[in-house]
Parts: sequence; structure tokens; C-alpha cells
Amino acid sequence: MKIRLIAVDDAFRLSKFYEVNQIHLQPWEPCKSEEYHSEAAWEARLLEWCSPTESADSFHFISIEPSSDEIIATCSLTNIVRGPFEACYMGYAVDHRYEGKGVMKTLCRYVIEYAFKELSLNRVMANYMPRNGRSAILLKSLGFVKEGEAKRYLKINGIWEDHILTSLLNPAN
Repeated sequence: MKIRLIAVDDAFRLSKFYEVNQIHLQPWEPCKSEEYHSEAAWEARLLEWCSPTESADSFHFISIEPSSDEIIATCSLTNIVRGPFEACYMGYAVDHRYEGKGVMKTLCRYVIEYAFKELSLNRVMANYMPRNGRSAILLKSLGFVKEGEAKRYLKINGIWEDHILTSLLNPAN
């Protein structure tokens, strides 16, 4: 498995990843327009995300299966806030064929290390719906600690869903 930051030329791979995993990811994601995961939409998004800037507020990573060159997992650090907060949110998705095989844990570990060592963040936050047992287990295994619960936190798949709020603190701070 190869892990790296996304690049502009990943539009086709990302479109394919979300096409193949649409049913698998639907219960955990906000409703999106039909064209949201089209190759053209990904090209436009990647042009913005991959433009070098000192004040980037997100970083997006992928795991690629070397034998097929397909994306098998994604993990993003978003809403990065600097100053006295030095924190971000982490979100992730894994191809249904690789669920339970350690791919997500490996990618998340890499991304967390990047957040703490390269970006010098103090806190990474990740939230999940109480019924998402796989996310609960993953985050706990990565060292995330429950900080609370938020009622009707995000509108997921058309329904306002409660979330468990967790965080991981930079051990070097």
C-alpha cells in the first residue's frame, strides 16, 4: 500500500473510488448532488486543494493499491485552525473491499503523524455517529479520547445525526 497527498491527476481515481463505494459510504456521508463525484467535479476541487499556499486549511491523503493503482482509502485533515487553537478535524473512508484489513488504521496513523510533526498541530478531532461501531473501534485504537456527545450534530444522508466527539492530543506538546 502506498500513501501520499492527493494530486490534481487523481480526479479519475477519486471519482472511481466514490462510484464503487457509493452504497457502502452512503449511511455515513451528507447527501451530495449526482455530479459531486464526477471526474470533472473532482478536477475542479483538486485544483483548489492542491494549490500551494502557506495558509492551507486542509490536507488530503490517499492509500493506493500498487498492483491496481486504485485508491483504497482516503483521509483528510480539514478546517485547520492556527493561532492559539492549532487543531483540525480528521475524516476518512475506506473501500468496502478493504474494510477490516488494517488499511484505514495505517492511513490514519500516517496522517496523524503528519498533523503533529509536519503541521505542528496540537489537536486532531474526529467525530462519529454512535451506531458506527467500526469508527469507534478505529479511533479508540488510534488513541482518540471521547470528549462528549453532540445532538443533531451533522445532517448525514438527509437526517440530523448525533455524534460522539473525540480528540487526540499531540504528545510532544
